[in-house]
Amino acid sequence: MLDIKFIRENTVKVREAIKNKQLNDNLDHLLSLDDRRRKLIIETEAIRSRRNEISEKLKKGKDETLVSEGKQLKEQVSKLELELKEVEEAWLAEMYRVPNIPADDVPVGTSETENKVVFTWGKPKKFNFEPKDHMALAEKLNLIDTDSAARVTGSRFYYLLGGAASLQLALMKYVTDLLTDSEFVKQMADSVEPGYNPKPFIPVFTPVMIREDVYKKAARLTEADKDERYYLQQDNLYLIGSAEHTLVSMHMDKTFEEKDLPLRYIGYSTSFRREAGSYGKDVKGILRVHQFDKLEMESFSTADDSMKEHLLFVAIEEYLLQKLEIPYQKLLKCTADIGVPNARGVDLEAWMPGQNKYRETHTADLMTDYQSRRLNIRVKRKKGPELVHTNDATALAMPRTLIAILENYQQEDGSILVPEVLKPYTKFEKIG
Repeated sequence: MLDIKFIRENTVKVREAIKNKQLNDNLDHLLSLDDRRRKLIIETEAIRSRRNEISEKLKKGKDETLVSEGKQLKEQVSKLELELKEVEEAWLAEMYRVPNIPADDVPVGTSETENKVVFTWGKPKKFNFEPKDHMALAEKLNLIDTDSAARVTGSRFYYLLGGAASLQLALMKYVTDLLTDSEFVKQMADSVEPGYNPKPFIPVFTPVMIREDVYKKAARLTEADKDERYYLQQDNLYLIGSAEHTLVSMHMDKTFEEKDLPLRYIGYSTSFRREAGSYGKDVKGILRVHQFDKLEMESFSTADDSMKEHLLFVAIEEYLLQKLEIPYQKLLKCTADIGVPNARGVDLEAWMPGQNKYRETHTADLMTDYQSRRLNIRVKRKKGPELVHTNDATALAMPRTLIAILENYQQEDGSILVPEVLKPYTKFEKIG
């Protein structure tokens, strides 16, 4: 969330962010609650101070007038504390609704259709045959089984078999090997700024469940989000939609030493999304599913390095698609599409020849201190403690990257070639 002092001093900017992100937050209501909260805090502290004075005086001798006043003050402060608790709960709920301020270069737009293509790499391959989509290819080679999954679990689930399963394992090992290699990270860091910190990523297997209160603090469980989340009512736990949700929460209430930052993680998790608003969309195949695997990058940094981390993550995402030789386009997301907690967002869309279009495979989110203020994550600096800045980005999203490989590497006979960088991991050169 934003600092209430910042909100009060920059109401025009905050209102503009609310408008440009297509939100309906009532800032006047928040400011009214904050006025009441401040007044109650002052009144409560004044009464507590007077009670302390009375306690000190009564230590020197009993005084019935003071005893009576003390009892009255006790009743007053109890009522004020109860009212203050109610006001603060309402105030915090409104604070959580106020969005992050978009970065200066974020285009203003009303929907994802106004995201701006800022770079394109590679040219879509021209086949000398009619390219098939991933399901037509997979069914012939027995790589994906959605029929059995539908009978066992329901729609939008799948079994991944044989060569496709091996490709996914190879992708995960390849990406993890790169991100834990200090020389590779140095290469990427230098591309952002020569000499920038080359600290490698720490691999993490994350929990796939999260407490409701922590989910809200991570700014990943708004009312709008709830339709997309799987909720385990008996345990009051949610299934995560990305490893980022439990990665960023891992250091809740922690204060870092500055020398330990930036701290970078590459987290693996199975992720879950209900796809509640996607009825009728991408019903065929495994592009839009309820359960999928991801490798997610997460970093904690000082404010000075916040944008550098964001650009580093985007550079890594682009490198991975280029090494897989998959054409893609890079989009700078508009205000309406970056989300409530984001200051800036970038998407990479890979070319899918079976669908004859680009589809999103990677995203990168710059959060500034929006999450850390809620999660209370700080860093000790010479000028005093500060909130850390957080970044998250997709390193590898399955099954979408797998789809891009199947469709881009298909051959006329229906076989699938293995990308050159994955051959050392698969130990085979083609499927079929």
